[in-house]
Amino acid sequence: MFERGIGIKDIRLALENGETIENYVDDAAYPGRLILAQRGKRPLHVVAADNAVGDEVVVITGYRPDRTRWTEDFKQRRDEVSGV
Repeated sequence: MFERGIGIKDIRLALENGETIENYVDDAAYPGRLILAQRGKRPLHVVAADNAVGDEVVVITGYRPDRTRWTEDFKQRRDEVSGV
């Protein structure tokens, strides 16, 4: 994340105000989710896992979604929309 210029404030913003756009209920350790947030005009995706027993959120990664791989609103992968 840090190599991509995504800081702790960006991640915290996503966790507190972002929209969960995908759920990964079958992930190995804890159920995960993909969160979309806007930092200014720049979209941000954060993958996080929720450990309800430990009352913690584990951040897996954060990245700027690629416009060629995501729909205009960055909520769906283009290959899922087109069926490819």
